[in-house]
Amino acid sequence: MVITESAVLIVWAGSLVIGVVVIGVVAFLLTMIRKTADQILDGVSAIWTHGKLVANNTIQIPLFLGTTNRVVSQIKLEAVAILGATKAIEEHAKSCPGCPECVLS
Repeated sequence: MVITESAVLIVWAGSLVIGVVVIGVVAFLLTMIRKTADQILDGVSAIWTHGKLVANNTIQIPLFLGTTNRVVSQIKLEAVAILGATKAIEEHAKSCPGCPECVLS
């Protein structure tokens, strides 16, 4: 079997073309993988940032809860006092026929 120079050139040229095509496909796939990895990294970064913001907000809940409980307790005391005064006025109005006179005198 005799191998001619043109046959060698055809095999080399074919191998080079196949190699260039394979390198192009691999480069394309690696680029796609890189883009996907960047998108994943951006998503993870956003999740991390929002997670830190949520954690920062939840850390302050006990501080605000204590303040809220104190204010609600004061509101409750005032509401009970107002209720007592309202009942006293109602009882006085039931027993006093000329209540406006009592108020004005």
